Amino acid sequence: MYSNDMKFVDTHEWVRLEADGVVSVGITNHAQELLGDLVYVELPAVGTSISTGDTIGVVESVKAASDLYSPVAGEVVEINDEVVADPTLANTEPHAAGWLFKVKLVDVAELDGLMSADKYKALIG
Repeated sequence: MYSNDMKFVDTHEWVRLEADGVVSVGITNHAQELLGDLVYVELPAVGTSISTGDTIGVVESVKAASDLYSPVAGEVVEINDEVVADPTLANTEPHAAGWLFKVKLVDVAELDGLMSADKYKALIG
């Protein structure tokens, strides 16, 4: 579930380097399990400059609303319109089709400071 090609943050977002300094970002399987069935996703607009740790969106479930935090700094270059239309994709495929947005990184080396899959698994127990 928690692949070695992904990096993680303690706010339960994941990052996967795709190509040319662009990363996909989503919520972890652990996060979607805690939230339950998602009913609404609000994502940053394409072209938005974001800094690490910024609140950049919201995911709402039948149980709760939770802020999304940017795990990296850069510019939003794409959002997943399919997840906006059907938020349950982030429940059923949180690490694949349920990705939320893509960011062109300011500095790819920032990924080195994020948690590995093993460290994230230790965090969530």
